[in-house]
Amino acid sequence: LTDLFVRDFRCFAEAKVELHPDVTLLVGRNAQGKTSLIEAACVLMRLQSPRTTNRSELVRFEASTCLVEAVWSGKRLRYAQSATARRLALDGVTCGKSADYLAAAGLVVWMDHRDMNLLRGGAEHRRRFLDFAASQMFPDYLHALRGYERALRGRNYVLKRDAVIAWKQADAFARVMDGFAAVLWQRRAELCEALNPQVSAAHAHLSEGAESTRIAFTSTFEAGSLFEALACMREEESKSRSTAFGPHRDDIAMFLNDRDATTFASEGQQRSFALSMKLAQAHVLEKSRGEAPLMLIDDVFGELDAHRRRALLSLLPNGTQKIITTTNLDWAEKDALSGVVHQVDGGRACQMA
Repeated sequence: LTDLFVRDFRCFAEAKVELHPDVTLLVGRNAQGKTSLIEAACVLMRLQSPRTTNRSELVRFEASTCLVEAVWSGKRLRYAQSATARRLALDGVTCGKSADYLAAAGLVVWMDHRDMNLLRGGAEHRRRFLDFAASQMFPDYLHALRGYERALRGRNYVLKRDAVIAWKQADAFARVMDGFAAVLWQRRAELCEALNPQVSAAHAHLSEGAESTRIAFTSTFEAGSLFEALACMREEESKSRSTAFGPHRDDIAMFLNDRDATTFASEGQQRSFALSMKLAQAHVLEKSRGEAPLMLIDDVFGELDAHRRRALLSLLPNGTQKIITTTNLDWAEKDALSGVVHQVDGGRACQMA
């Protein structure tokens, strides 16, 4: 990724950042705009923000539209967002279908301090991790996810709407959900199977062989259809007034030395496990598409000890481009990290000599 340009994005009126093919460091105090720049890169590449689902939040206060542009592998990507509409372009030509745009864009792995929620947080954090990776690996995944989510919202509305549930309408939504659910379950299971050995290898390296890890996709789905399963749950759903079963209840089981890592792992072990999950994501994406993903790393290295920091850098896929935010350069200088450095201050970015 080169020539990142933003206009009216978050706190930036306008900024241009020259990106190094290996390492670009964005340094500055907190709340100066560093994270917003790598968020812009993520939005440009994957059409989604790791920080918000409300696209209007991306537009700078008092502006009507934000713009993000950059060159990826020789193609100029352009993303424009207003409060109500999104416009995409490839090499200056308007792109009507997001699937065509995403096929031309690259792969992304986002890392920040909130990755600890993979172990500390609820299942929704782990499902979001699966969705972000699977949508980049499998062409049919994002369509299935969006279709399932729309139908789920409709079904839950029907379950809550009336004193007496209109089961025929609820069943109609369940039939729509059924086909999408089959795709989601299959792809999530395939993804977790691919991730598991990578997670184990990365964590073994981070722990210097002292600990073993494994993950497993957990879903109550075994055979049959979602529609049939929901038909057997009417009594439960009559009480809860929500859809009791489906991919929206999926999770990842995470084990450290064969014990539940979400319960028994220490903070340091959880941090290593979370790093291992993101490293595994990077390697699985690389293998799936034959190209190293863009690594967007938000203020992670400053929180790591020297061993974990160097191990993380050494475990990244070969040739991956890294854009890293940090509040200081002490650790980078110790590790002799080379590339370009931009000072970010008050919504402005300036390359340092």
